[in-house]
Amino acid sequence: VQLVESGGGLVQPGGSLRLSCTASGVPLSRWPVTWYRQAPGKEREMVAHMGYTDDATTYAASVKGRFTISRNNAKNAMYLQMNSLKSEDTADYFCNVKVLATDWEDYWGQGTQVTVSA
Repeated sequence: VQLVESGGGLVQPGGSLRLSCTASGVPLSRWPVTWYRQAPGKEREMVAHMGYTDDATTYAASVKGRFTISRNNAKNAMYLQMNSLKSEDTADYFCNVKVLATDWEDYWGQGTQVTVSA
């Protein structure tokens, strides 16, 4: 299983970015997918989650209304559209998929850095 993120970078406050996570070795359509982020000196936190039974989405309160998680089953990819970015959104962003084998297993991308600064 391999997850590869892209789309991070430097953006001004109020700007937008779209993060992508392309998977190989696992069909993202079959499992719950999540975007996490980790800012310097802070713990990793959940940003956005999409279930696999009904595509229900959940967002951290700090990003609700600004970020949107989505999934493209044909491309086996997931995305995080980030609008109205704030300096506090600066972090490394990671995609995650949970796969049920004998137990739930987590797979992670390598992370992509997002910096929101004027």
